[in-house]
Amino acid sequence: MTANESIHCVAFHGHQQIASGVLASVALAVKKALDAGASGPVLIFDGHSSRPIEIDFRGTPDEVLARLQVAAAASVERANRGPGRPKLGVVAREVTLLPRHWEWLSRQPGGASAVLRKLVDEARRAGGGRERARLAGEAVDRFMLAMAGDLPGYEEASRAFWRKEQACFSQLTDAWPADVREHVRRLAATAWHNDATA
Repeated sequence: MTANESIHCVAFHGHQQIASGVLASVALAVKKALDAGASGPVLIFDGHSSRPIEIDFRGTPDEVLARLQVAAAASVERANRGPGRPKLGVVAREVTLLPRHWEWLSRQPGGASAVLRKLVDEARRAGGGRERARLAGEAVDRFMLAMAGDLPGYEEASRAFWRKEQACFSQLTDAWPADVREHVRRLAATAWHNDATA
């Protein structure tokens, strides 16, 4: 599986959804829409984080896909480069701690790096649900701001989302364009589910 096949995304032309799925197929659908004369803004979002995805659509569909592959390969190479143990995915970064923390770490078996990795893994397991809920909430917020920030009831809907007032949120988003409404409701349902199971 390539990086482009692992990224789920969704594309909108104005308030209308063009495509949803893996990055390569969405990119081709957007390219087709642009070539057919789509004039309004076309936005592509990561399906999980709602972060925007930028794609260079110049040239043929094959050229667009080739650039996506090159960008994915460069991203993997950047992640594997530098100090650490790249083949294992270990990346060296700076950590600043107080002297007492360094002293404690130096007394632990396996060295400071091994202990820190174990502590991070334990914290991720213990707080995984809260982290998923936080990230899902940020995804709702990000998508709503980009796609519904100028729609009626946006601010009230945002407040209802964060207060977990599901009926109110649904009512406030009823008048929104169908594709935007359905996508933001799916994102919100995921965030509320993650929050309930955190």
